[in-house]
Amino acid sequence: MSNALTGTRPLLRATVRFDGRSLVPWILIATALSASSVLVYPWVFPTQQDRLGLALAIGSNPALGLIFGPAYDLSTDDGFNAWRSLALGGFLAALGSIFTVTRSSRGQEDSGQAELLASGVLGRSSRLLAGVSLALIGSVALGGVAGVVTAWCGGGWNASLLLGATFTATGWMFAAVAAVTAQLGSDARTANSLAVGTFGALFLLRGFLYSVEAPDWTSWINPLSWMTETRPASGSHWWPLLPAMALTLVLLGIAFLLQSRRDFGQGAIAPGPGPARGRVGTPWSLAVRLNRGPLLTWTVAFLIIGVVFGFFARSFKDILSGDSAAASVLASGAATPDALAPAFLVTILSLVGILAAIPGVQILQKVRIEELEGRLEPVLAAAVPRSRYFTANVMLALATPTIYLLLAGAIITALASGDLGIDAGKVLLQAVVTVPAVWTATAVSVAVVGARPQVLIASWAGVFISFVLTLLGPTFRLWDSVLAISPFWHVPNVSVDDAGWGGLVGISAVTAVFLLIGFTGFRRRDLDG
Repeated sequence: MSNALTGTRPLLRATVRFDGRSLVPWILIATALSASSVLVYPWVFPTQQDRLGLALAIGSNPALGLIFGPAYDLSTDDGFNAWRSLALGGFLAALGSIFTVTRSSRGQEDSGQAELLASGVLGRSSRLLAGVSLALIGSVALGGVAGVVTAWCGGGWNASLLLGATFTATGWMFAAVAAVTAQLGSDARTANSLAVGTFGALFLLRGFLYSVEAPDWTSWINPLSWMTETRPASGSHWWPLLPAMALTLVLLGIAFLLQSRRDFGQGAIAPGPGPARGRVGTPWSLAVRLNRGPLLTWTVAFLIIGVVFGFFARSFKDILSGDSAAASVLASGAATPDALAPAFLVTILSLVGILAAIPGVQILQKVRIEELEGRLEPVLAAAVPRSRYFTANVMLALATPTIYLLLAGAIITALASGDLGIDAGKVLLQAVVTVPAVWTATAVSVAVVGARPQVLIASWAGVFISFVLTLLGPTFRLWDSVLAISPFWHVPNVSVDDAGWGGLVGISAVTAVFLLIGFTGFRRRDLDG
């Protein structure tokens, strides 16, 4: 084993030097998320009445529980921070770790860097150990910085450090998951998809089981639920971090065992051979072919999302009756489940729409990847105009989220329209009117890839801003002018009599502007620049 790890130390130093900077945005965002919670809470919710209103707002919209998990204590800044940041901070730590491990292992094999490194004095397992070590160090930095800064900003030291420790533990677990998937996938993109898919499934499962008040034992079948059970500021249990560390060690052992047995540049899931003669004859078919794997993965994902959200919606009234704050309002007659159901439906379909925009952004980013890796220029050197090539990819990027949203909406309609007390036609119509908002979020990536591909990370701006303002904005009582930045704020509630349809016209115009910027920029700019 010592020979297999030869050269790890100098490789790790080089990896930290050149790839360590990629972890900085994850650390800054997670720290800002946590610290801002304790800073803003006393200002936005200064009185006990305000805090009770917050508990009611969260309790009366169970869709928030799918993302943030249970709200154990919203009467203190630390309790609010634990509810708002634990799941999302873990989300950031997990993604940062996954991308770090796959980039430093399978990514190097795909690019040819691994072969160059292997020509020196380097053990077989050194690259994987260096990548995993960087992810583990980055997770410790993320959790440590977030915890200390949050405490400096006014949070309790015990609660803040425990919250930061959950970020670290989540990052560790999914660094290990990524180490395993890096041995299974045929390339870095497949390894990333497997790891992110695993995380996404566990993330939704955690929110679903807590929201429907599943038996207590179900909390222990999901590693992400272990982090929730730490309960910062409302119990502060450190011991659930121990099984997270044990799982990390087990998965890393499996990863190194698989790595020692697989062929260089190959994975346990080998790609099938291509046809003897090429069948791709149009830019559209090329775009579909390049994105075939992720499209199939996302199709399965949205079938599952539709079923999970459908059964979740069926439990809407039971969830409301089980929430003390919401139940007190229902008992007083100030509101009814039928009156709250339309807002709940808008929220879950907006959440599905935000998720549906993700594969659309990925399709546009694939255009840039093909450009940087030198495969786009030969295509355009043939009789394929730039506009035709870009149009095919943009059409696929807009059509894919539309299909996924309507697919999930149809499943939710079939499973839950009766339990929500809303006509099935209106449930499906609510999904349809959400589509223009998805197009706007996706169109941001069209403008970035087409006009300014150097800042590719900005292509996620539409998805990120929509998520933050749609799910967090109302709880912080942001002004309507700020909430209106999110295209999903303009989606009308078709179940009420005074549904405003003008917002759809506005966001459609914004979408057209983004598309115009993207097409104009792609036609005029130089390739690879």
